[in-house]
Amino acid sequence: MAFSSALCIFSLLALVQGQSESQQPKIQLRLAGDKRKHYEGRLEVFYNNEWGTICDDDFSIEAAHVACRELGYLGAVAWSPSAKFGQGEGRIWLDNVHCTGGEKSLAECPSNGVGVSDCRHSEDVGVICNQKRIPGHRFINTMNNNVEVQIRIRPISSHLKRIPVTEGYVEIKDRGKWRQICDEQWTHLNSRVTCGMYGFPGEKKYNNKKKNYWGFSVNCTGNEAHLSSCRLGKALEPKRNGTCGRGLPVVVSCVPGRAFASSSSTGFRKAYRPEQPLVRLRGGANIGEGRVEVLKNGVWGTVCDDNWNLRAATIVCRELGFGSAKEALTGAKLGQGMGPVHMNEVECSGFEKSLTDCYFNNDALGCSHEEDAAVRCNIPAMGFQKRIRLSGGRNPYEGRVEVLTEKNGSLIWGTVCSENWGMIEAMVVCRQLGLGFASHAFQETWYWAGDASADNVVMSGVRCSGTEMSLPQCLHHGKHINCPRGGGRFAAGVSCSDTAPDLVLNAQLVEQTAYLEDRPMYALECALEENCLSSTAKKNDHSSYRRLLRFSSQIHNVGQSDFRPKMGHHAWTWHECHRHYHSIEVFTHYDLLSLNGTKVAEGHKASFCLEDTQCDEGIQKRYLCANFGEQGITVGCWDTYRHDIDCQWIDITDVKPGDYIFQVVINPNYDVAESDYTNNFMKCKCRYDGYRIWTYHCHTGENKLRFKKYSNRINCFNIQIG
Repeated sequence: MAFSSALCIFSLLALVQGQSESQQPKIQLRLAGDKRKHYEGRLEVFYNNEWGTICDDDFSIEAAHVACRELGYLGAVAWSPSAKFGQGEGRIWLDNVHCTGGEKSLAECPSNGVGVSDCRHSEDVGVICNQKRIPGHRFINTMNNNVEVQIRIRPISSHLKRIPVTEGYVEIKDRGKWRQICDEQWTHLNSRVTCGMYGFPGEKKYNNKKKNYWGFSVNCTGNEAHLSSCRLGKALEPKRNGTCGRGLPVVVSCVPGRAFASSSSTGFRKAYRPEQPLVRLRGGANIGEGRVEVLKNGVWGTVCDDNWNLRAATIVCRELGFGSAKEALTGAKLGQGMGPVHMNEVECSGFEKSLTDCYFNNDALGCSHEEDAAVRCNIPAMGFQKRIRLSGGRNPYEGRVEVLTEKNGSLIWGTVCSENWGMIEAMVVCRQLGLGFASHAFQETWYWAGDASADNVVMSGVRCSGTEMSLPQCLHHGKHINCPRGGGRFAAGVSCSDTAPDLVLNAQLVEQTAYLEDRPMYALECALEENCLSSTAKKNDHSSYRRLLRFSSQIHNVGQSDFRPKMGHHAWTWHECHRHYHSIEVFTHYDLLSLNGTKVAEGHKASFCLEDTQCDEGIQKRYLCANFGEQGITVGCWDTYRHDIDCQWIDITDVKPGDYIFQVVINPNYDVAESDYTNNFMKCKCRYDGYRIWTYHCHTGENKLRFKKYSNRINCFNIQIG
């Protein structure tokens, strides 16, 4: 969506209507303070050109209903005394407010009178409104009756409309006309807030001239998440010729984050691999949202939601190259993390470069992953969704993938070659469309009758890494399309979902349970049949032994939906030797790698029993393998493969003594959709002396291993003879 069509409410303003217009004070309301969401906050009143607060004495849920409806919401959910959303400044305009609930404005409710109060700001009242808006509600400015106030950024020149708009005039809709803001009293802090609203982390100077100005100034502190949270300044007196004091309109010039920096007029660029960040988002369905995780001492951990607010969330968003925060989410709304909780009671000023620069409590005692903080950020309107569509599906979340491309000077729709099309590519498509996660990737789409005029293949050889924001950012063939199967029924397709599972291996358990066992071949016949031994193992060689690196694995589902096998019961494979079905033929890979990454030994585990071994408190088990039962892992549960079952090992019989990397990868072929594949592997440092093995520094995720001289604290595991 271009900025010129993106309309945002400028301020939470309401004209007071009452029994007697002449007797009632003209006030405006807004929600301010340390709030997590736009529909909650400290209740403030604008009167006599000054913002002030309301005392909590005698305040009630009826008064909260009146205030929330005045602000355009259906009503109130709750109200909070004692400055829950932080202490305000200036006057306390209202005290001892008594409402019946039927009033149209707080000004109609009896009180001590405007400005008559014996309260302190420690008694400032706050409200939490219903998220739903009153249909057709108009926010009215007291200074100008019947004026609907909206804001937009209009491109300075027409050619900018073809690319993400990074600069333009800030305009206000006043009495049905768009007017520019005079830059008298406008500061870079106002530009910072405006750019943040539209998904940009920074701003730069720009000047220009034009006429027809809005009659008010705006004063921001710079740490607001939205321009509506800024103070409305004094009314300006425009000159007769329509210009303001210095004759200049406000122009903002925004600086896009690196991921959105356009390198061409189409607005598309190659995906980039950022340097190792200190903060990242995980588990979000769309660009710019996710659970907040921070890196400390080489280990990723989460942030506790105590005191989590929009100001801290905005620091995260800007740090990652997005704009200000739309929401500061609490209660693990975007999934629970694993590992340590690194930060608690975060307090930010709003100008820090990184969340790690904010004040926080290192002591996370009492915080669990049920309290993991998350964010939703404002992102630039890149127009990605206009260049791709799903066609022929039963609902908007599925269909044949069709892309808009340029050919012979014209834009045409066409299909994508399905050769090597997989879940990673499908993830990028769903993300580009704003449809969340991929649930399936299809290499045949004959059952979806797409647009016949778009049957021709216009993109082939697509290979994505998963970090791309649009399909054209993935590697693909250029002008020379190569698709032997053609498009039509063999075109690529996807289905998308709002939620997805997320599997994570318990690295600590692997480290604690690893050991060596020498096991005779006569006890490994079934394992040999299922290819769980190295190629040097010979059938009927009953006199020899195999040296096995055994360990337990505990696989948690920390996502937002259950992990289920890709295939139904009818497609499961029966294995006679072990007498069980495989619901996923290769569920995990076990590898021993040299320090340069060369594989020296390997193993794999089929999913013959994918079930809920144990669950977090309050969560019921849903999947049990017994009696050919349903298989899967419920959200908040985990499946444990014990070290003493067949194939739960790596055959290291032929491995020479030395230093190695021990690696486990879950769902290695991306057979099942997940919200995050980067945490599907675990790595350990490993030293083998020919008799004993040491495993240490096991971790999940993206951290690189660096070998140093191991200490006496490393666990040593002796050989057991089976």
